[in-house]
Amino acid sequence: MPEIIPAIMPKNYEDLKNKISSIRGLVDTVQIDLMDGRFTRGMTWPFSKHDADEGVFSSDPYFLAIMNEREGLPFWEDVDFELDLMVRNAPDNLDFFLKLGAKRLVFHIEAEGKDQELLEFIEGIDFYIRDNTQIGIAINPNTPIENILPLLNVVDFVQCMGIENIGFQGEPFDERVFDHIKRLRSEHEGIIISVDGGVNFDTAPRLIDAGVDRLVIGSAIFKSGDIHGAIEEFKNL
Repeated sequence: MPEIIPAIMPKNYEDLKNKISSIRGLVDTVQIDLMDGRFTRGMTWPFSKHDADEGVFSSDPYFLAIMNEREGLPFWEDVDFELDLMVRNAPDNLDFFLKLGAKRLVFHIEAEGKDQELLEFIEGIDFYIRDNTQIGIAINPNTPIENILPLLNVVDFVQCMGIENIGFQGEPFDERVFDHIKRLRSEHEGIIISVDGGVNFDTAPRLIDAGVDRLVIGSAIFKSGDIHGAIEEFKNL
């Protein structure tokens, strides 16, 4: 059975807290979509337009409290956090993301520009960090799979995006994701594959049949009207 990972696009800290509270005890891992408004049009906590205009990473008081080790992410004792880094220059801010308590970090190949630089960055991450934090690479459906092949030996998993217009929940499913899954499964059998975007009760069975290990699900859980029931139904597919 694939791992079910609820995906949260936090409008603010309270929104993040409320959503994590609603799935607490039901799953082991939650994905938090971090968007800086540069790589994607959308922006999520802890980023703000004001901070971007001022050239500040984030001035959010909850974020700063976490950075100063006075607070942690909501319910950090009960869930692990996977941070989906839909941001520019994510490697430059690795320390921030680690201080948020990330157990998994997902870098987007399209956000980083130069594959070789990203490869060298991941290879250079401290061994202690790598022992405690999984590193994944995400790829959009319209990006050739060849772009991530040099990285497969240095990452722990691949996140195949199931939608073209990333940064939004409820977007239509992009069938091209199956081409990526098929190629990865046939040529790199042992790699862990996640799919994020467009995962619902219609697409999930097909993704499971294709050999996906993790399903990252946003609106099909949080807009279902029955969060507990939706998660249990996905687990029973």
